Amino acid sequence: MEQLIKTIVLGIIQGLTEWLPISSTGHLKLAEYFLDLKVPILFDVILHLGTLIVVFFFFRKEVKKILSALIHLDFKTEYGKFVPLIIVGTTPAAVIGLAFGDQIEAAFQSPVPIASMFVICGILVYSAKTGIERTGNISYSVALIIGIAQGIAIIPGISRSGVTIAIALLLGIKREKAFKFSFLLSIPAIVGAFGLTLHKQFNELAASGLGWSEIIIGMLIAMVVGYFALKLLWKTLDKKKFHLFAFYLWLIGMAIIVLSLGLF
Repeated sequence: MEQLIKTIVLGIIQGLTEWLPISSTGHLKLAEYFLDLKVPILFDVILHLGTLIVVFFFFRKEVKKILSALIHLDFKTEYGKFVPLIIVGTTPAAVIGLAFGDQIEAAFQSPVPIASMFVICGILVYSAKTGIERTGNISYSVALIIGIAQGIAIIPGISRSGVTIAIALLLGIKREKAFKFSFLLSIPAIVGAFGLTLHKQFNELAASGLGWSEIIIGMLIAMVVGYFALKLLWKTLDKKKFHLFAFYLWLIGMAIIVLSLGLF
């Protein structure tokens, strides 16, 4: 029962925070810290897979067209152009993750560093308000910059969707295209992180006592909650209220820093 409660709590947190620009990894780590939930990082990545399934469903038409273009090596159509852009955008995350992943994981195990990243992420999310939409075309240089932002988002407290969408808006990309590219770009990043972590920590997951039933329940909860979170994100972005998530990030970040340092 204790393990089941763990998976339910973490599944809800993952589903709610993965696609909203408030950092699911940061929230998961804080929940594990304050609630004393000892789970291997592989379980967190498995929960990410649950929300990734939501992306496949939400963007199923786009994914189908991109895969068709890839199979036919047709990179001139609207969705065929996404293929090289996604490759360019994924490369920085792969390099940063492989080169600095372990160091970042070790450095962000306590609340204060994570909370500080919440505050910084909030600044970037709020700055997206100043972006002026000019084009629906994403160049290779823009894809690379967005990809670097995605790579930096492996830091707990920095939201992947938050920084990639914010950077795209600041670079003048239209909201709908920024939204699509951000989430299509997440697919290879999450799959790659899962494969690498599975290779490194499969034995740790078995030793944690988490069975397949708990894992499946956690994924299902993350999927259901994640679907509604993704719809909420698009609605706020469509209504030009994306920047309002910054206030939540600042509030939770400052509250955790104050509580952790015992300032009150």
